[in-house]
Amino acid sequence: MPILAFGVLPVHAQDIGKAGVLPPVVVTATPFENRSELDMAQPVSVVRGEDLRRKREASLGDTLSRELGVASSSFGPAAGRPIIRGLDGPRIRVLENGIGTLDLSTISPDHAVTAESLNASQIEILRGPATLLYGSGASGGVVNVVSGRIPNQLFKSPKGDIELRGNTATEERTGAFNATGSIGGRASWSVGGFKRKTDDYHIPGRADESNPNSEKGVVRNSAIDSGGVSAGGSFVGEKGFIGGSVSRLESEYGIPSPEGSKIDLKQTRYDLSGELDKPIIGFEKLKVRTGYNDYKHNEIEGTGEIATRFKNQGLESRAELLHAPIANWKGVFGVQFQDRNFSALGEEAVIPVTKSRSTGIFLVEERNWDRWRLELGGRIERATQDPQNNANPARAFNLYNVSAGTLWKIMEGYGLGLSATRGQRAPSTEELYTKGAHRGTATFQTGDDALGSETTNNIDLALRKNTGLIKWKINVFHNWIDSYIFVRSADINGDGVADRVDDTGTLDPGGDFLVQNFAQTGAKFFGAEAEVIVTLKPDATELRLFTDYVRGKLDTGGNVPRITPPRFGLELNHKVGSWAANVNAFHVMRQNRVAELETHTPGYTLVNVDLSYRIKETKSNGIKIFIQGKNLLNEEVRVHTSFLKNFAPLPGIAAIIGLRGEF
Repeated sequence: MPILAFGVLPVHAQDIGKAGVLPPVVVTATPFENRSELDMAQPVSVVRGEDLRRKREASLGDTLSRELGVASSSFGPAAGRPIIRGLDGPRIRVLENGIGTLDLSTISPDHAVTAESLNASQIEILRGPATLLYGSGASGGVVNVVSGRIPNQLFKSPKGDIELRGNTATEERTGAFNATGSIGGRASWSVGGFKRKTDDYHIPGRADESNPNSEKGVVRNSAIDSGGVSAGGSFVGEKGFIGGSVSRLESEYGIPSPEGSKIDLKQTRYDLSGELDKPIIGFEKLKVRTGYNDYKHNEIEGTGEIATRFKNQGLESRAELLHAPIANWKGVFGVQFQDRNFSALGEEAVIPVTKSRSTGIFLVEERNWDRWRLELGGRIERATQDPQNNANPARAFNLYNVSAGTLWKIMEGYGLGLSATRGQRAPSTEELYTKGAHRGTATFQTGDDALGSETTNNIDLALRKNTGLIKWKINVFHNWIDSYIFVRSADINGDGVADRVDDTGTLDPGGDFLVQNFAQTGAKFFGAEAEVIVTLKPDATELRLFTDYVRGKLDTGGNVPRITPPRFGLELNHKVGSWAANVNAFHVMRQNRVAELETHTPGYTLVNVDLSYRIKETKSNGIKIFIQGKNLLNEEVRVHTSFLKNFAPLPGIAAIIGLRGEF
């Protein structure tokens, strides 16, 4: 991907600007700084401020599920991973302050993402391949959760925020806080934390749509009890900073599947970060980041017995060196290293103890000619998987990635970006070595240790206008993926119904486990995203219209499973004095283009409102009370991208009441 995909860009329409001009927002995940959206070859968006406050959910995927081109895996309220343009799992890298979350959310959809939106200042989304910067795990896109745990500047006085909220549908009781400050003119500090507790959530109909005798009005085993704290510090000088942070997360949540299992998760994470201006002659900046995560969770059966103990010790380090212009070319050279020790122990362990490692080096260059920019880049990566048993072979992959992008500023406020990427992704641990019944997902999965690497060829066209009373953007994309790896249901007996088995793998029409096998074939993904923002009254009223579409087709015939249906919606924002209001409607169409043995999913319409009042406001602080109404039509919402769509629809009508203070 062209490195310029991250920079400075306009915020959402919810942050209304003067005379139709949106204020810039600095995006952190780039070595090239201070860029506007028109300086980017690929589509990027940032969720922050009031927009983030309105969209916060218990999982990262659900928080972002109404962004252009983004959906959620929605495996219950606690476990939802972002899906970007139909690509999910190990193709989407979730970062926390530029370093991977190092959790186990790619291993299985019932595993939660450990990045918490309650303590995030903003969330950055890159649509399209990002393998050049972030490795083979970013072939579909990147989500970067920015929390500022390691301060990179000095503060004149302490500042922070606190938020409290409750939800009638989930009976949520949640609180969060963040604070930063400086000591002695050279050191800065940060602290943060949150606590979330919910009960089984309410729905308008039955959870299990296939069982007319099932309970109505509630999704059992959907409660969450989670919390976390963090602390960080740094030394800041004239030429840069160096600092570190430590964070702790604990979460216990239910999986609302027929098996009724729970997950008890604990994680301790350590991060280091530093920057140095002009480290040596010929170079302008050095950036170094490292993260280490000690993660574990137990999967607990409905009887209270621990079925499997998962552990993961992950390390990721990266260094970027920005060189001074050479013949008008400016660029960055980088190195990235990842190491993971994974284990799953117990009677129901389905993946062997495995050591994974990858090392990549990359170079990105750019040159400007008046209104035109050219971007070129390449990456070489070596990835290995080493199972610690005698049943599966170790695998090694040499991966190559190249990209080119061009950017044309047509006239003031208008931009056209075209990018092309060829990237490779190594198969993940679960795709290679899974074998057995997993109660958390109610599936019996079989991997393939002979899988080859995926090769993605991507073209992305972006046309934007970001000034004036009418602003708009159009993105069109096409991905050709050679040897696409996916999970396919089985029909061994040929009866047209997906096979089920018992926990030994024996065919049983009434078995608890759906048979799924990892397969590999060519695939195509193509689609478009569009947005129009109309300023009806400067500083007061804006209307946003949006839509997105993605189609996934297998070269062997048929559709890719669990593809997001077409979606469209509108959003009206109005501000007067201390009052602010948001009304939005979001329609998801029925998904009829399904994969073999996959069922159709009905469409639905979500109508939400948000009303807030700032009761105290100065230049640096304020207190805001907010009230939200969600799913006001009390629709039965089943998410096509979710493995649990038949057992766990989204919550019904809900009222959310909260308070947010800033100082």
